[in-house]
Amino acid sequence: MKEVKLGIIGVGGMGSIHARSILGGNVKRVRLVAVCDLIKERREQFGEDVKAYEDSRELIRSGDVDAVLVATPHYGHTTIGADALKQGLHTLVEKPISVHKADCEKLIAAHTRRSKVFAAMFNQRTDPRYKKIKQLIDQGELGELMRVNWIITDWFRSEHYYKSGGWRATWGGEGGGVLLNQCPHQLDLLQWLCGMPSRVQAHCHLGKYHDIEVEDEVTAYLEYANGATGVFVTSTGEAPGSNRLEIVGGRGKLVAEGSQLTFTRNEQPCAEFSKETDKAFATPAVWNVDIPIHGGGGQHREILENFVGAILDKTPLIAPAKEGIRSVELGNAMLLSSLTGKPVDVPLNGRAFERRLKRLIKESTHVKVAVEDKGPADLTGSF
Repeated sequence: MKEVKLGIIGVGGMGSIHARSILGGNVKRVRLVAVCDLIKERREQFGEDVKAYEDSRELIRSGDVDAVLVATPHYGHTTIGADALKQGLHTLVEKPISVHKADCEKLIAAHTRRSKVFAAMFNQRTDPRYKKIKQLIDQGELGELMRVNWIITDWFRSEHYYKSGGWRATWGGEGGGVLLNQCPHQLDLLQWLCGMPSRVQAHCHLGKYHDIEVEDEVTAYLEYANGATGVFVTSTGEAPGSNRLEIVGGRGKLVAEGSQLTFTRNEQPCAEFSKETDKAFATPAVWNVDIPIHGGGGQHREILENFVGAILDKTPLIAPAKEGIRSVELGNAMLLSSLTGKPVDVPLNGRAFERRLKRLIKESTHVKVAVEDKGPADLTGSF
């Protein structure tokens, strides 16, 4: 095989962007041969050379494709992704891989043919800042984790955004708000860089800034097994927003904000200095390092090319889909903590959260007002 024949299931916002990128020649060694969408105008917008399907099951069983990219509303990631895997297709799933942990487990369990590539669209793992942070942590340059703070409030969304799809920002259609739609990227990066916390306590405000029934502002407190702590703050109602990540270890502090990455490096680990110094108000001497960042990261294109490379060349995946369960579990734990008013231990009881979510769906009284978007949305400012 010299190229991958790809089908995209769901060609609304992100799915149509992926389709146009491939058709424009931006992704090497892949050919878009089929798309699927329930809306006729969406599935027929790519010309006669791209076969259009209304039913994902037909596309998956058509024999037209080697692989699929699932970019439907969230609940479809599990059912359609599992169907594709069971039918022997290489599968790339948009974030989040599922709505809740129990569904993640069902989806991952469907990946029984290990020769088939199963990846997730965690495109921010390609960002050179986070790649450098990962390298420094893995090499021990930061020392043992002590604290992590992430203020990620530049996910601003308008009322029109939430009205632009009947499924958006509903328990039954989307399964959650900012934690499930925008912040899977940061939740994935948080666990990728710092590991999973052992306990979560959070306050999630439902419909604080928008006419929605799900969370649009979150403040969470994290506890790690080694005694480290963390704070995670996010919102879709704040503008101008912030994106500032601080990670502190015994050997110093990393700060990523804007396009900058700085490392304040202790000449001597702080715990060691504290025990050895004979001065009451002394602090360790430091090196202030501005770390150069090269390139902008390939984002979605790089994940797509990596997926194709894994199929054709057995290239290691940047974002294996099985790792997608962790960001979902973190978001679920934050929401469950807020709903119960209690800390939640991690690993999370996935079945318990699923029951709680079904209860929210059953008891929902929110009346969703939806409007039709005119033309494709410009999502470039959201990456």
